[in-house]
Amino acid sequence: MSSPSGQPASPLRQRITKFSYPYVAKLHGMPTLTLPAITLVLALAGVFAPVVIAVPALILLALLLAWLGFLSWPAVSTGPRFLRVFSILIILLFAVSKVASS
Repeated sequence: MSSPSGQPASPLRQRITKFSYPYVAKLHGMPTLTLPAITLVLALAGVFAPVVIAVPALILLALLLAWLGFLSWPAVSTGPRFLRVFSILIILLFAVSKVASS
């Protein structure tokens, strides 16, 4: 297995990709708006729910985006990579601020 850049994928990337395949296939088989809906629900819960619900929702959202970002990392250029990492950091910082303000 190799990345789009022609370099062989690391053993860790191969294991995670293989482990993720059934879940990605299941998501792919769902209606088109399922993943955006999950993302929206987690984001809204993170913003408007009490801290007990908001922080886990934000952490789940960050983990979901990190997982999808990891899987697509070899296929994207530097700009989108930066935006993915930046968005995950913003979500985690927002979770920390929710905890600090409670």
